[in-house]
Amino acid sequence: MITASHPESVLIVGSGIVGIACAHYLSKQGLKVTVIDRGTIAGACSHGNCGYICPSHVLPLTEPEAIRTAAKSLLQPNAPFRVKPRFSPAMWNWMWQFARRCNHQQMLTAGAALKSILDASMTEYRRLVQEESLDCEWKETGLLYVLQTKKGMRSFVETDRFLTDHFGVSAQRIDGSELSKFDPALNDNLAGAFHYTGDASVRPDRLNADWVAKLKQRGVTFLENCELQHIEKEKGRIVCLQTSQGQLEADQFVIATGAWSTRLGKSLECRIPIEPGKGYSVTMSRPAPCPKYPMLLPEHKVGVSPFEGGYRLGSMMEFCGYDESIPEKRIQQLRQSATPYLRTPDTKETQATWYGWRPMTWDSLPIIGQVPRLQNAYLATGHNMLGLSMATATGRLISEMMTRLTPHIDPKPYSPLRFA
Repeated sequence: MITASHPESVLIVGSGIVGIACAHYLSKQGLKVTVIDRGTIAGACSHGNCGYICPSHVLPLTEPEAIRTAAKSLLQPNAPFRVKPRFSPAMWNWMWQFARRCNHQQMLTAGAALKSILDASMTEYRRLVQEESLDCEWKETGLLYVLQTKKGMRSFVETDRFLTDHFGVSAQRIDGSELSKFDPALNDNLAGAFHYTGDASVRPDRLNADWVAKLKQRGVTFLENCELQHIEKEKGRIVCLQTSQGQLEADQFVIATGAWSTRLGKSLECRIPIEPGKGYSVTMSRPAPCPKYPMLLPEHKVGVSPFEGGYRLGSMMEFCGYDESIPEKRIQQLRQSATPYLRTPDTKETQATWYGWRPMTWDSLPIIGQVPRLQNAYLATGHNMLGLSMATATGRLISEMMTRLTPHIDPKPYSPLRFA
């Protein structure tokens, strides 16, 4: 038996960026923290993403046009946003619930909740990077949305106006004629761009590695290749976890298992309506010229991330279940999608290809809070495409709930009770 039982001990299941953040804030409150993961530390969705920390991303996936895009994708295997036709009652129920929320009013409601947690996370990240001296390529250079066509530019003008009017999120507009001066890596024939200066970026694998190293120095225990096998409960509480490395005990438990969380719903006696949304990235050596700014290319739904030792393209949203393949056509699609925008979009020197399953909820909001029927269990999952961006506020919120401190933001929009 492995015993982690300790006065005010916490066992966190899942070592992605959200689990790491929970460990950080709980250990700061003086709790004894153990983190377990079925694989390697931060080896899943937290590893190969584009590294954006973006308060500008307040618009939820549940936009009015989203369901039409999803329906079209059934017949478009190469669509960046794709629903793969398959027999899955759970997925089609998820899609039905998602479709019901694709309207203007619920978009505004979800957007307000996203803005609250995104703004809080940015504040926490600034404090964290400074206090912990994290070696993670932290840059507050903003996020550049680059448009190829005049039609795309006109459409994004409306998006930017909507963000300004409803959420107070505004960008600096850059005309196409000025773009190559703003970032010499961009082609000359582009329509324009919008620069959201309040966003930041990191190299996610470096953030994870250095943060975990500092948490270990603080006394946090990390157990890799430790798969959860069974949850033992008694009188409305979790007693212990049976794992591939033995029995683990603690006073309180946090479930931060991302896209896998839905599989624990029965054991936790609660509904966790998450579908995996698969994304891809390819990391290459730095091109010449290399982009100065992290970028999004909305018309092709591709992210561009310049790092000190590399350059990453990331994209796609596939609802295809827990598929582990990395189709070469998807990687080639990433490379080709950047071609209209960048002078040197592809260096051919591939460092890594990657896929990850984003934990998608049907209302675009994370699930943060106490498990309704278990007194000592909490959920920190369902962060959709914004796990990195929301991690710090999530970790702080979980620690405040577990130690009965006043929450720094209103936790109600993220409560698991909304699915009861």
